[in-house]
Amino acid sequence: MSIKQKTYNILEGKFLVDEDALKNWVFIIFLTVLGLIVISSSHSVDRKVQKIAKLTKQKKQLRAQFIATRSDLMKMKLESNIVKKLEGAGLFISTEPPIKIKIKN
Repeated sequence: MSIKQKTYNILEGKFLVDEDALKNWVFIIFLTVLGLIVISSSHSVDRKVQKIAKLTKQKKQLRAQFIATRSDLMKMKLESNIVKKLEGAGLFISTEPPIKIKIKN
């Protein structure tokens, strides 16, 4: 059988109806299952990549919020800000230094 004849047999699909067709069908089904697995895993990878991108964006937003909150806290902890808030409540900084009390037994 020549190469030309073999090519015509393949194009006509005779390999699917010969005596050894079961082997060919099993191989075709095997290739189909492998193709479906590859497609499924590629979709799974795409979903994971999208989820990673979303989480990375969310992480950047949370970090920016953390930095802003931390800088606000640092400003609130400054002595000058605390003094201003306490003056509104009627409390002032003492002008006299504290006195050390010593107890003798």
